[in-house]
Amino acid sequence: MTYLAPLPTFYRIYKNKSTQGFQSVPYVVALFSAMLWIYYALLKSNECLLITINAAGCVIETLYIAVYLAYAPKKAKLFTAKILLLLNVGVFGLILLLTLLLSAGQKRIVILGWVCVGFSVSVFVAPLSIIRQVVRTRSVEFMPFSLSFSLTVSAVVWFLYGLLIRDKYVALPNVLGFSFGVIQMGLYAIYRNATPRVPAKEVAEDGKEDIVKMPEHVVTIVKAHDVLPVVPQPKEVAEPEKEKAAAAKKEMEAKVGSKGNGDQV
Repeated sequence: MTYLAPLPTFYRIYKNKSTQGFQSVPYVVALFSAMLWIYYALLKSNECLLITINAAGCVIETLYIAVYLAYAPKKAKLFTAKILLLLNVGVFGLILLLTLLLSAGQKRIVILGWVCVGFSVSVFVAPLSIIRQVVRTRSVEFMPFSLSFSLTVSAVVWFLYGLLIRDKYVALPNVLGFSFGVIQMGLYAIYRNATPRVPAKEVAEDGKEDIVKMPEHVVTIVKAHDVLPVVPQPKEVAEPEKEKAAAAKKEMEAKVGSKGNGDQV
């Protein structure tokens, strides 16, 4: 249920051929967490349920990230690629290496269990990265209610499961997961019918753009010395001016003519 909750979001991304401000961090972190839980379940016996659900989660989250990378702008693609390499390759490889080399038996399970607890909490915290944008824009467009609700329900169920099998590493992070889920749904309730302060679609994907994009308007600029201003005159004023100009022209021609005759003499 939790893994399939973002399907409407990614259908929207596919339909519009744009990520529209959605962030990739929650899906990258969810993939990393699923990988860790598979590793934990493989070390611990009788944990086939953890293996099956997290294996499905790895496949689904990988598909989400692939769709995101296909339609994200260049800056978002680079950011997503960086955190994928850093988290899912670098950090996971480091955890794998250190736990295999520096610990053994039950101690290895304990260390890995606490690591899983930490990153499971980060899965619940990751969607909160858009809280700033929700508060700033007063819009819940980029915080789907279905994802927040499913995270909350999932946290309750996994807490009960961890409690019944006496596995604190499964139960503990879901206490915080439930709390974060309630916070997200509370924000959704507050801003669901609020008037957006800034249209959410016009906020940049990196969350750093504060300027609303306005339609471009092209203005042709002419240099002042290229064109002289022409002031239209009323008809009744223009006619006398023409007569005066004609009379002045005749007077000038008469003066020039008389001057020419004097020079000849």
